[in-house]
Amino acid sequence: MEEDLVKKITNNPKYQQLVSTRTSYGWVLTAIMLIVYYGYIALIAFDKEFLGKRLGEGVMTVGIPVGLGVILFTIIITGIYVRRANSEFDALTHDIVKESGK
Repeated sequence: MEEDLVKKITNNPKYQQLVSTRTSYGWVLTAIMLIVYYGYIALIAFDKEFLGKRLGEGVMTVGIPVGLGVILFTIIITGIYVRRANSEFDALTHDIVKESGK
């Protein structure tokens, strides 16, 4: 019985669409995050002078808001994925479950 259910689900075009869309979307967001993170690390490694420039008369340097920006970008990109997962991906999953008879 379970093998039939697995075949029914995996042959469902909506399941194939879900897997394909979710996988490609995840890889795109991963690539963007890696570019941002490693870009920041590359700045630290190759342009310390830029990140060490003071902002105003205080002790804050350019590196602090840039680092904070990387952290905020991570939170934002996670929120973007969660929003899409909770709407589009969950709707497709619900349709797949409904069609499979469970």
